[in-house]
Amino acid sequence: MADAATVELDPICLDDALLGLDLAEQAAVRRAVEYVRPLYEGRTLATTEPTLPHAIATVNLLAMLRLDAATRIAGLLSGVPELEPRFKEQLEAKFSTEVAGIVANVARLDQLRLVTREVARQAVSTDRSNQLEVLRKMLLAMVEDLRAVLVRLASRTQTCAYLAHTPEQLRREIAQETLDIYAPLANRLGVWQLKWRLEDAALQVLQPAGFARISELLDEGREAREQFIEQCIATLRGELEAANVRGDISGRPKHITSIWNKMQRKGRAFAELTDLRGLRVLVDEVRDCYTVLGIVHNLWQPIPREFDDYISRPKPNGYRSLHTAVVAPDGKPLEVQIRTHDMHRQAELGVAAHWRYKEGAGSDGAGRRVDYEAKIAWLRQVLAWRDEIVDGADWVDHTKQAALDDTVYVLTPQGRVIDLPRGSTPIDMAFAIHTDLGHRCRGAKVDGHMVPLDYVLDNGQTIEIVAAKQGGPSRDWLNPDRGYLGSHRARLKVRQWFNAEEHQALRVRGRAELERTLQREGKTSIKLEALAADLGFESTDALFAAIGRDEVGPRQLQVALHGEREDDSREAEIVAPRASSAKSSGGILVVGVDRLLTQLAKCCRPVPPDPIRGFVTRGRGVSIHRAGCANLAQLLVRAPERGIEAQWGTKVEGVFAADLLVRAQDRQGLLRDVSDALTRNRVNVTAVSSQSRRGEAIMQFTVEVDELATLGRALDEIREVKGVFNAHRR
Repeated sequence: MADAATVELDPICLDDALLGLDLAEQAAVRRAVEYVRPLYEGRTLATTEPTLPHAIATVNLLAMLRLDAATRIAGLLSGVPELEPRFKEQLEAKFSTEVAGIVANVARLDQLRLVTREVARQAVSTDRSNQLEVLRKMLLAMVEDLRAVLVRLASRTQTCAYLAHTPEQLRREIAQETLDIYAPLANRLGVWQLKWRLEDAALQVLQPAGFARISELLDEGREAREQFIEQCIATLRGELEAANVRGDISGRPKHITSIWNKMQRKGRAFAELTDLRGLRVLVDEVRDCYTVLGIVHNLWQPIPREFDDYISRPKPNGYRSLHTAVVAPDGKPLEVQIRTHDMHRQAELGVAAHWRYKEGAGSDGAGRRVDYEAKIAWLRQVLAWRDEIVDGADWVDHTKQAALDDTVYVLTPQGRVIDLPRGSTPIDMAFAIHTDLGHRCRGAKVDGHMVPLDYVLDNGQTIEIVAAKQGGPSRDWLNPDRGYLGSHRARLKVRQWFNAEEHQALRVRGRAELERTLQREGKTSIKLEALAADLGFESTDALFAAIGRDEVGPRQLQVALHGEREDDSREAEIVAPRASSAKSSGGILVVGVDRLLTQLAKCCRPVPPDPIRGFVTRGRGVSIHRAGCANLAQLLVRAPERGIEAQWGTKVEGVFAADLLVRAQDRQGLLRDVSDALTRNRVNVTAVSSQSRRGEAIMQFTVEVDELATLGRALDEIREVKGVFNAHRR
């Protein structure tokens, strides 16, 4: 490619740019050149490169990638937005909506240039790779048409070709940004023709001595290497002809950055590298690839563990080929790549291969249209992957990740990039930065302008969070109709806040109730840790919370405070007068005892198929508790010999009582909606109590059900009722 500074504007210099286009499309490209000529005349870019030669060189690169006419025209017009405020309307009128759309997308990417350099400059080493990865994804998400990214890559490639004429400081910044952002993007998109140009140009600036040394070493051995390659090609061509396999064979040059990276990564000297000599074989069919592989391995001795089958297991960016290494006649390694012509086109052009001339919308039939759309869907999935190279089992994991269309990328005032689910609000961003900032979030500025907390964020915006010095979230944030939260993480953090606040309130209430009981019973000197252990709790906080939830009542505290002499009254309390209509002879089986009277405990209200256990009372048969009942644990501490195994019978009949607790945002009609959910699931309500505190409704239901599954379905439906925070069985 000619140096950009010497490109003449005579139409004959457009031959490369017009390659592969029909007459009408060629005329459109020429018309675009005439349109930008007066606009670009006398103007230069920040690199000091003249604007018009840069644009024409960019289009030549797009033509090399075989992109369509609209993309090439957009490459010519990509500098117009800086010069014409209403460029989109003008370009739609003079060219097409498609061209104007690509140019608008390129303009959005250009606006991020300062941001990308600032992020790359400020990112600390521990966060650098993650920030750069998110930034690459943001660049891709900022555009609706991926061809704009290819235009931007082609433009950057031409900028890199002009770096020798660019001021020193800017030259190094552009080179580093190219290695951090643009070369990995080209790799992600599989555009090898641009990738190696970007990498080599950047390396020449950042590591001039290393680049020059490798270039010198390559030139020194070039003649011998080329002679050796020609001999190997002739030998292999004869074997393919003997096997009636048609194949094009060529030597494969290795670009300088690849050599440099391998020397640095593996700590090897130039002379120790094994893949500086290579062959590439292109065939017509996939089956021919494996035939050629067999011929190569029969001709030369294969090197163990140097074979990769990227045909059966392609790389994430779609690259397919067979790679093998063999021992050549001179005893040195020789690398061989085998692929079809279609695979080679994909390897060289990457995603650009999917925009080949006349392969898009409006082509020659519905079948081709469906194929095109399938390719675009595949590309979107490729761009969602987090790692540059993914092989083996990681393939499945990465295909499950969310596509770019499901993510929005925004920036903090310091230039840090935050990726959030699409539909996120400033509160979601605050929680993504830090949980405490999310709790204290009270407002936000988007690009310097105040916005409400339910404002939906968009790609590329700079968000400044306005936070109170202290405080917590609002319950309104959990109301899905208000639209304050768009991410699962933020909703989880808000729920955790209120659960912790509720738990603290229960502990305070429970402690106050316990202290009143101790004063009334004259036991203020008792050790609370010992009392908690006697009642089966691991800590005093757990005991306070249980008392606050009314799970431990005054009678249970009296029993624990005064000892076993009150067991009879305790047992009388925990046995319900009408716990169930189930027949004890067929409903509950007590191990080792025949037809013993059984009753369900009121404290925990077991329901089939809850794990259960029995406790032998004095004169009232066996009380049946849930296996994890705290009251049962307390009784067994005092009289372990009275515990007895029990289980539900095969024919459990009747209904069973259960207690439900529902917490929700108080509103008119809430009790009706919850009751309707119970009715729809054939759950009979025998008692209900409700109270409201600070806008929160706390409802307790006693219900009758035939089995636990029925209760579970009812609870699931209650949780879907508008405004319900939590619903569970007590």
